[in-house]
Amino acid sequence: MYEKILIANNGSEAASKALADALRLAQVHQSEVHMIYVEENVLTPQASGEKKTVDRKFAELVAQAEEEAKSYRVKLMSHLVVGRPGPAIVDFLVSRGGFDLLVIGFKGHTDLYHRILGKTADRLLEFAPCAVLVVK
Repeated sequence: MYEKILIANNGSEAASKALADALRLAQVHQSEVHMIYVEENVLTPQASGEKKTVDRKFAELVAQAEEEAKSYRVKLMSHLVVGRPGPAIVDFLVSRGGFDLLVIGFKGHTDLYHRILGKTADRLLEFAPCAVLVVK
């Protein structure tokens, strides 16, 4: 049913739960699995210290995710993109194409936050060109 799955992972507890659920689905469906990490900072050439921090955080996240994927006997391909999470994930889904499922974690915020910034999960549910699984 799911041939190609994308997991959005920001390193949060909710994303960790989403990763586990996505890997279980991938194992059952023998799916191709990709993980995307979105760095929200726009890095400039002067921000080399920030870039090293991002690279290190991404490397640690990938290492943990790959170790978990091995336990499910699933190969995981990881991608780092820069931008705002909602639009960056949708752009990745569209540009890479062929994804059957996007798996994301859900973390609630206050009503004021939602009114001002909106929710990434809501935006992905609205604009993703594939099925979306939101894991709580």
